[in-house]
Amino acid sequence: MTKTPDMTAMFKDVMGSFPVDTAAMEDAFKTTATLNEKLSGVALTAVEKSTEISSKWTKETVSKLAEMSKAKNEPADYAKAMTDFASASAETAAEHMAAFAEIAKKVQMETVELMMAAGKDMQEEATAAVKKATNDATTAAKKATAK
Repeated sequence: MTKTPDMTAMFKDVMGSFPVDTAAMEDAFKTTATLNEKLSGVALTAVEKSTEISSKWTKETVSKLAEMSKAKNEPADYAKAMTDFASASAETAAEHMAAFAEIAKKVQMETVELMMAAGKDMQEEATAAVKKATNDATTAAKKATAK
């Protein structure tokens, strides 16, 4: 009777001949974690600045509303107060929207810089990992054929 070959042992020998380098995966994880930390910092800074602008805008609007809501002596004064409020609100809106645009522009620039730096780092890591894997595979193949 013939004996069935032990495929588990054979695969174990083959897989043992081709070592896996987990350092490349660890480096990639660290690079990704660092990138995420930096991107989160950019986003949180933008949120903080946007909140400050929104708060300032709200305070200015409320103070202008308080001024507009005061009792007037003449009916025409109510129309003037409403016109002044609308004019000041439009001016304030333009200023604050420009401030929001500056924040968005800064976030965009910082994000592009981070992504370009991360891309360069990842490319260098990938090149090094592929080079090492090629050398390891070549060495393992030579050992396997020499047996």
